Amino acid sequence: MTGDLFALALPASGLVCGVDEAGRGPLCGPVVAAAVILDPARPIDGLADSKKLSEAARERLAPLIRERALAWAIAEASVAEIDRLNILHATMLAMQRAVMALGTAPAEVRIDGNRCPALPYPARAIVKGDATEPSISAASILAKTARDAAMRELDTQWPQYGLAAHKGYPTAAHLAALEVHGVQAFHRRSFAPVRKQLERRDD
Repeated sequence: MTGDLFALALPASGLVCGVDEAGRGPLCGPVVAAAVILDPARPIDGLADSKKLSEAARERLAPLIRERALAWAIAEASVAEIDRLNILHATMLAMQRAVMALGTAPAEVRIDGNRCPALPYPARAIVKGDATEPSISAASILAKTARDAAMRELDTQWPQYGLAAHKGYPTAAHLAALEVHGVQAFHRRSFAPVRKQLERRDD
């Protein structure tokens, strides 16, 4: 997308911030959100929904986004916050934190999905926005690569759970590791497979 075409998508009053998250479905770790204000003068080729990109493509694009964006921020909601608030409200909290950490006031915030967090800026939820809005695509890439890096780091401390491979999602391998090695502090106790494992242990 050229800078001129991208400029047509901007609201008349100024800058668009795209927001997306990574990590709603996993059984462990934080939910991570990113907020990005792209620079129309420095377009980035290849932006797309992070789930549609290969890991190599995401890792190539993430530093370009950080380098060329007018502003970007990454924030999270912790496992404890997920268990206390539920995953939806924790996701909204992470998104809110990411936008407020930008240091730049956007004219409009465009959020992937069908809900918006409480923000002091005009906001619009866009279903499948990560596939249609470049700023949301960029945010999805930053959120996904940041969370994946955190899971790889956690894997160095707890290799028996295979986190580097499945990133905490409820794969057969992760569920089997829970059976053998039990629940750790990084697991989300409010999620059914983890909760059931704790109930079995208590019995």
